[in-house]
Amino acid sequence: MEIAYSLSIALQSHQQLITAIIITLLSLLAVRSFFKRPHHKSNVTGTVTSSAKKQARETRPSSSCNHTSNSAALLNGGAAGPAEEDMVMANVSKVVAEMQSGASMMEQLVPEITTHALSYLDYPSLCRLSMTNSLMRKAANDDNAWKALYHKDFTLEQDTVTPVNGWKAYYAATRAIMNVNTEFFNIIKDRSLSAMSRFWLNADYVKCIHASGVLFSGYNAVIQSWQHAFNWEQGVDFQVRDVRARVLTNMAWVTMKTYVDMDNGAFNMTNIFEFHHGRWYLVDHHSSEMLADGDIGQQIVH
Repeated sequence: MEIAYSLSIALQSHQQLITAIIITLLSLLAVRSFFKRPHHKSNVTGTVTSSAKKQARETRPSSSCNHTSNSAALLNGGAAGPAEEDMVMANVSKVVAEMQSGASMMEQLVPEITTHALSYLDYPSLCRLSMTNSLMRKAANDDNAWKALYHKDFTLEQDTVTPVNGWKAYYAATRAIMNVNTEFFNIIKDRSLSAMSRFWLNADYVKCIHASGVLFSGYNAVIQSWQHAFNWEQGVDFQVRDVRARVLTNMAWVTMKTYVDMDNGAFNMTNIFEFHHGRWYLVDHHSSEMLADGDIGQQIVH
């Protein structure tokens, strides 16, 4: 157990080195296969096949008693009949075609192995790998690789989701909404009313519920509530944990736990966004204080 634990710690501490090694090996495999690709595959195959046929004809006896298959004679070094020759020629042609097809070692790997190898890469490394050559681009754009990366970076909750445009696009959309959500907390920290005004959608249906429990409805009322909050409070640097996002075509929502400090001031927060004119806008914010374990039962209505 101690050896396994030590090995696990060592692998975690050298994750960047492992990532670099994987990218290097995959790139070398692609380069190796590129230089092994023939320029005239059909001509080479035809030449080899013709030579093999000629050799087979030369080794065929001038007279034959019958045309039945005799595997024992073949095993003992006897001459092959027409049926055996055709079978041998088919196998030769198949082998030659496989040798000259230019298939790379990367393409010959079991898909599960490729996906597992790529799962060690992070988002920037996977993007860089896709720019090396066509083979690496195909491997790096594999949907299973991006699904694995999504689950590693974000959440396992959406395992049954089937994104319309694939997991790569869904990963990019989720990362984008995560960045927008981070911007929300930067605005609160800086107490920038102008930035908060641009962050919200200017619509009469937007809603905001602060930790006080008061509901503000409509753009003007919401922005005014933030003006009061910035005037009354100092800039708050929230510690954000357990962030979960769900992204649809024109709507996304993010749930999270936030802490003013890790000992006190814990809140559950939900932000809902809509996509308009090429960017995401906040349309609903709900903040509520997290209940202590002993208070949960008192709040349940039977």
